[in-house]
Amino acid sequence: MANSNSYLTTPTKTPSSRRNNQSQSKMQSHTQDPATSESRSRFEAYNRLQAAAVAFGEKLPIPEIVAIGGQSDGKSSLLEALLGFRFNVREVEMGTRRPLILQMVHDVSALEPRCRFQDEDSEEYGSPIVSATAVADVIRSRTEALLRKTKTAVSPKPIVMRAEYAHSPNLTIIDTPGFVLKAKKGEPETTPDEILSMVKSLASPPHRILLFLQQSSVEWCSSLWLDAVREIDSSFRRTIVVVSKFDNRLKEFNDRVEVDRYLSASGYLGENTRPYFVALPKDRSTVSNEDFRRQISQVDSEVIRHLREGVKGGFDEEKFCSQIGFGSLRDFLESELQKRYKDAAPATLALLENRCSEITDDMLRMDMKIQATSDVAHLRKAAMLYMASISNHVGALIDGAANPAPEQWGKTTEEERGESGIGTWPGVCLDIKPPNAVLRLYGGAAFERVIHEFRCAAYSIECPPVSREKVANILLAHAGRGGGRGVTEASAEIARTAARSWLAPLLDTACDRLAFVLGSLFEIALERNLNQNSDYEKKTENMDGYVGFHAALRNCYSRFVKNLAKQCKQLVRHHLDSVTSPYSMACYEMDYHQGGAFGSYYKPNQASSSGSFCFELSDTGRDEPMKDQENIPPEKSKAQETTPGKGGETHITVPETPSPDQPCEIGYGLVKKEIGNGHHDGGGARKRVARMGGSRNIEPLRLQNGGGGLLFGNTDNGMKSSSAYNEICSSAAQHFARIREVLVERSVTSTLNSGFLTPCRDRLVIALGVDLFAVNDEKFMDMFVAPGAIDVLQNERQQLQKRQKILQSCLTEFKTVSRSL
Repeated sequence: MANSNSYLTTPTKTPSSRRNNQSQSKMQSHTQDPATSESRSRFEAYNRLQAAAVAFGEKLPIPEIVAIGGQSDGKSSLLEALLGFRFNVREVEMGTRRPLILQMVHDVSALEPRCRFQDEDSEEYGSPIVSATAVADVIRSRTEALLRKTKTAVSPKPIVMRAEYAHSPNLTIIDTPGFVLKAKKGEPETTPDEILSMVKSLASPPHRILLFLQQSSVEWCSSLWLDAVREIDSSFRRTIVVVSKFDNRLKEFNDRVEVDRYLSASGYLGENTRPYFVALPKDRSTVSNEDFRRQISQVDSEVIRHLREGVKGGFDEEKFCSQIGFGSLRDFLESELQKRYKDAAPATLALLENRCSEITDDMLRMDMKIQATSDVAHLRKAAMLYMASISNHVGALIDGAANPAPEQWGKTTEEERGESGIGTWPGVCLDIKPPNAVLRLYGGAAFERVIHEFRCAAYSIECPPVSREKVANILLAHAGRGGGRGVTEASAEIARTAARSWLAPLLDTACDRLAFVLGSLFEIALERNLNQNSDYEKKTENMDGYVGFHAALRNCYSRFVKNLAKQCKQLVRHHLDSVTSPYSMACYEMDYHQGGAFGSYYKPNQASSSGSFCFELSDTGRDEPMKDQENIPPEKSKAQETTPGKGGETHITVPETPSPDQPCEIGYGLVKKEIGNGHHDGGGARKRVARMGGSRNIEPLRLQNGGGGLLFGNTDNGMKSSSAYNEICSSAAQHFARIREVLVERSVTSTLNSGFLTPCRDRLVIALGVDLFAVNDEKFMDMFVAPGAIDVLQNERQQLQKRQKILQSCLTEFKTVSRSL
């Protein structure tokens, strides 16, 4: 190994005139070469297309080189070397903040670098910048301004710089933020992950070439970022590996075997991957651009000289010489990119023709939209058809549909409760879990599930305990009126009061939940209409741009659903008032236990005659019984369902209506008969008590001291008074259960269906049409021509026209390029 370290020393001699003359003659011949002229035009065409893609957000498969690697791995120094001049890009630290697209243009007339930056959100370039310091300032200021605006530490939005220079190649490179292990001071802790994610996103498109840099001091087996590159390009088919700062490694080589083994990188990068080994000047002092280029050339020469003379046996020049030095890498990158440009030209031309055709169609639609702002009749027709389409989709969703996907647009019971703001059912302590609670449903299916959930909630409420004072107040008041129905009337009154107090909030909650289910159908109907228009021929005109009309349509639909909820609340409250009226005979029905007049108890695991939604389809209901059986009343046994008597016949006893002139013998009459006729077993009034109470034989209330007072409260006969109180409470509970069943099974379910679903099917189109279109033209046009709306449409058209002009220009240019292929 040579003792001299001259290969590490930056040369300071000026180039000879002979070398200058050779360089100038080479540039002149390079410019006059027809093949070079052809590649130059192709390069310019792709540069303009790239600028348009960045400005308008076009996704175009333009061949591009993306430089990736860890911070301090030499990406910024390599970019300066490729440009042929320094602009302190390393000090800007843009590599850790924002990508930089460098469009290098070889222009023999540009004896000094001319740098221009593409305007943000435009395809136009600004004025040329000559000062290297000014270039660095623009990069820094643009980066900081965008990060302040987005309030982020990094941003994927690139800065585009076009550099025209006589000593630059025709090359475009995207410099990405460098990988880091830890965020800098003042940056979020997530910055390293954000940088890694952004770089992967930039490097993932298959039309991009990866230029991966890694310092020579890092062994392949311990590379921090090689695995990240493998995740992007596992086979390294589109990856160019560059070993930077190669001069730091040279002093470690002793013989040819060591050098060749290292240069081959066998076992880590694959058989077809041939890395490039590059060293650049270390001196960061201010030098002229000419001296900078001379230093680069001198370092290349010194590296080759050391490998030949400073290593025993040299190295395999035939195999590895083309991979060593910055000049070799530069020539390869330029030729490889030109090759990719040439291969991609036909596909790019076809894509441009397709995009230009799409933009032409968009222009026509925009012109029609602008013209429609003055054509009221056309707007009315289009708006009516659109409104009718949305209404029809709402009806289809109610009747049952699976488009759009319920997995995405449906809601579980828990999600419905949370989003509607109605967490629990009032007065219900249990967690109501209806069948299919975990499935995502919408429309008619979700409606029926809420109905079933309401049933479960209603049947989980029992008649609340009543104090002795309340019972005494009601019972004694009835006793004072005379007649014999005091006990029955007292228990019925207690049940009616409890039903009004406890069932009314349930009814309101059911209406609110059902209104939420129907209200959420608007967004689903919009999505369904959009899918239908995209999957098949368009049946309605596109109304997306009319924000005012969409807002009015949404408000009308919301108001329609709220009115339905309000009307349904009034209807079900009316049913509650009817069934709890003193004149209602619901409390005295005899066949409550028989399944005759009322039907049997509501059974959740089988379909009822009212069409309840009770099929359990969720996974939890397949293999194990429902865990929330406490929410549902138990089924009756056969002994309860069959009335004892002949042949299991069902007997319905209609209670007699008491006449003011003829008091009924229920309470006092029974007491008197028992006192006078203790031997009388069954029959007469006693039988009527059992039937009208619908309960077990109520312990008769006996007279105290032979007088007319009732035994109730703190008396010597406390045991009997307690028994009477318990019997009254038991009777009230049974009356409450009858009221609840009549309300739920006979009235509320059918009322909610007819009150919500039928109007949505039959009256929605008319209701929305009246609200939106039964107005004069001036008010109607307010939905479409809001202040500034015409200006917005005109601006959109101008942007489309600008985009069309640029892409059409690119298309013409690519047609010319394609003819020369």
